[in-house]
Amino acid sequence: MKLVKKTAEYSIYQRGDERYAVKGADKKPVNGEEKVRILVAEGLVTVTAPAEKPAEEEAAAEGGEEAAGEESAE
Repeated sequence: MKLVKKTAEYSIYQRGDERYAVKGADKKPVNGEEKVRILVAEGLVTVTAPAEKPAEEEAAAEGGEEAAGEESAE
C-alpha cells in the first residue's frame, strides 16, 4: 500500500486495486461513514445519491406481490 496522506488523526493509503484504506492514529482501520467522510474531505472520492425508483414502478412491484399472495391462498 502506498501512503497518500498522513495527519495526526489518520493515515490514508492507496491499495493495489486503486481503492483507499484509512487507518486511525491507533493504527486500527477506519470504516463506514467515517471513512467516507475523510475521503470526501480530502477530495479523493465523490459520493452520489442512489437512483430512486419512479413511483409507478414501486406501485407495480407492490401490487404484483399482493396478487401473488392472494393466488396462493386460494
